[in-house]
Amino acid sequence: MRMRRLALGGMIAAAYAALTVLLAPISYGPIQLRISEALTLLPFYFPEAVPGLFIGCLVANFLGGYGILDVIVGSSATLLAACLTRRAPNLPLAALPPIVANMLLVGTMLHFLTGAPFLFTVLYVGCGEAGACCFLGVPLMLIMEKRGLLKRSQDFWGRRNGA
Repeated sequence: MRMRRLALGGMIAAAYAALTVLLAPISYGPIQLRISEALTLLPFYFPEAVPGLFIGCLVANFLGGYGILDVIVGSSATLLAACLTRRAPNLPLAALPPIVANMLLVGTMLHFLTGAPFLFTVLYVGCGEAGACCFLGVPLMLIMEKRGLLKRSQDFWGRRNGA
């Protein structure tokens, strides 16, 4: 069982990093739409997704060209968002932590790195994150739930499947 959990976290990390790097022209910069951010809803279903997303983001940001600050701040934003998403009471609310954490942390970081206006970077990162999480991630998770591919492993209070 431990190997299966490790494998799941690794697959999530690889998927996040690969999607981000493959779609690099829209994944980095003050105006960004990281399609891989749709995966940030997976901690709602799997605890293994928390470290998986963190490592995937760490790799993607290391390869992204914005330097060590992006590796630290961007990956920390993803880790914070994943931890909060894990505790969300329902799927629509699970989309909020990635939006807010990235909007504030990554938007602020990009303001300092690029010199673009603060409001511009914060709003553009927030809009891109909302698009990935709400308009791509939530529908994707609902489709996967309906097909029996996803099931929440714990409820809000940490009990396994309503036990």
